[in-house]
Amino acid sequence: GIIVGKNDSELLVVTNNHVIDGANTIKVTLIDDTEAAAVVKGTAPSTDLAVVAIPLKDLSEETMGAIKIAELGNSNDIKVGEMVVAIGNALGYGQSVTVGYISAKDREVTVDNTKMTLLQTDAAINPGNSGGALLNLEGEVIGINSVKYADEDVEGMCFAIPVSNVKDII
Repeated sequence: GIIVGKNDSELLVVTNNHVIDGANTIKVTLIDDTEAAAVVKGTAPSTDLAVVAIPLKDLSEETMGAIKIAELGNSNDIKVGEMVVAIGNALGYGQSVTVGYISAKDREVTVDNTKMTLLQTDAAINPGNSGGALLNLEGEVIGINSVKYADEDVEGMCFAIPVSNVKDII
């Protein structure tokens, strides 16, 4: 997930709805390996988004000092061929970072009978990276990692939800 906000009592994290869908409990592991329980604040299955909240009272000063609230950029400004960075938790091994390029914009993809318009990238987005950040080179979130197309004839077709399309939902 991506830390997108903080209020007086909670840290807010956006992730993919498919990551938390059906979960009885949600546990978030932060960059310093602190684990915290989270509760669902809202979901938008049609856009595959969910926001969860971590109570600030459950986080130490050290943990709060180790994290940063992400800056949401403008995915409408990204151009095909621009370099991007994908951050996630590939295969559950812990934080991973890959780099690549925007391969296409406005790619229509159907996932679980839902048509979505996504950014296509060749930055590796593997199982566990869902809900992670796709960043431009200024460090702004321009996408939310979501889908990898897997087939024996295809390699490197990964997709992210354009952040400009979902800022209001978040």
